[in-house]
Amino acid sequence: MSPTTTDVAIVGAGIWGLAADHFLQRLAPHAQVRLFEAGLRAGGAISTIRQGDFLFEPGPNSLLDNSPELRRLLDDTGLAAQVVAARPEAAKNRFIVRGGRLRPLPMSPPGLLTSDLFSLGAKLRLAREPFVRRAAADAEETLAQFVLRRLGREFLDYAVDPFVSGTFAGVPDELCVRSAFRRLWELEQTHGSLIRGAIHKARERKKAAIASGDDDGAPAVQAGPSGKMLTFADGLQRLVATLAEPLGDRLATGLSLRSVRRTGEAFELHFDGETGRKIVTATNLLLTLPAHAYAEVDFDFDIPTQALGDIPYPPVIAVFFGYNKHPIADPTAGFGFLVPRVEQRRILGTLWNSSAYPGRAPEGGAAFTTYIGGRRQPEITEWEDDRLIEAVRDELQQLMGIESTPDEIILRRWPRAIPQYVMGHRTAMSTIDALEEAQPGLHIGGNFRGGISVGDCVSRAHETAQRIGARLARSTGR
Repeated sequence: MSPTTTDVAIVGAGIWGLAADHFLQRLAPHAQVRLFEAGLRAGGAISTIRQGDFLFEPGPNSLLDNSPELRRLLDDTGLAAQVVAARPEAAKNRFIVRGGRLRPLPMSPPGLLTSDLFSLGAKLRLAREPFVRRAAADAEETLAQFVLRRLGREFLDYAVDPFVSGTFAGVPDELCVRSAFRRLWELEQTHGSLIRGAIHKARERKKAAIASGDDDGAPAVQAGPSGKMLTFADGLQRLVATLAEPLGDRLATGLSLRSVRRTGEAFELHFDGETGRKIVTATNLLLTLPAHAYAEVDFDFDIPTQALGDIPYPPVIAVFFGYNKHPIADPTAGFGFLVPRVEQRRILGTLWNSSAYPGRAPEGGAAFTTYIGGRRQPEITEWEDDRLIEAVRDELQQLMGIESTPDEIILRRWPRAIPQYVMGHRTAMSTIDALEEAQPGLHIGGNFRGGISVGDCVSRAHETAQRIGARLARSTGR
């Protein structure tokens, strides 16, 4: 069997691999780049399911427009003209469950003062935050320790904990603040205070918006993510489909990586597929496998499989309910709600898909996606489908007053969903840095490194493409 030879081999055609290829095509247009994917389609966790007039996204469902590299990717591909922003009234209305009721999450300082989500004591405690001493730069804290020190118990329980469950499907007691929420850590280190840092950042964004003519009158300081929430009319799969479309035979699917051998300045890759074994030789190799998958590949050089294997990936289940007629007589506009752990409910939260974006349900109907499990309650994900669906119906009846039966139900299980940046994550990532240093031409990517969001993955993919492009330039003299 004669091997296929290429300048760059990218193993894993999720968003990181696809974005890296896209940027490489512009940085090194003469280089040969090939992608290999174990699944039968590109895109990884990004997928869109259309059932009649209902649209369900079991994985990521929005893009946060706060990454310059993501904006560049959208501009390059022509997708910038196709993005759909979340409805303003939905983006500004997010809810947290407290005492069995949905309460608005305050999105600005005035909103915080009048909010019934937090007690007067918690608000007074927040006023002390600018005077809390910053931690030492080399201190290691969990997110829970960080928030308790700076903001107090109530903000941990009813603001940070539900946010963590909604993004990482994790718990703040385990996540390392410096690794998982580096921007928070940097605000404290740079400004000595989250509040002072947030005001400074907000002023910078305001000035930039005014200079660009894109000032929408939003409050200078707000809670929640900064940047618009975006998607496409036919879902986020449009992004990965657009990136995959020009690949042609440069993308090979249904191939699982079995071994990697170092052969001088190159790497020899062995893949298994339904049609047999494939051998590929590449002078540059980008691996975007999940952290736990490295233990399944035979390398002839040292790989920190123990450190990678210790990164938790909790199970998550997404349950979609679609209604031809809206089940609430007077529905509230909003993005959805999150459930704090202290409320002891069986769900992590629910996205109001049809409220946030158009085209998610029939006219006059509704679509909701509810999430279950995560690090908080992994045992619930072992329930049978019928029991899970009944639990979601019961929770939505209690919290939203929904009595009617869904017209469409779709359930998607993710046995290993989102990597958790737990304590010790920085040490694990330092072993990856050392590995890349020891093996020139080897690059390790994926959402366990540098951020879990689509925007984070695109930004890190751009950085990786630049490094590979520079190495190609040195070797070819171009």
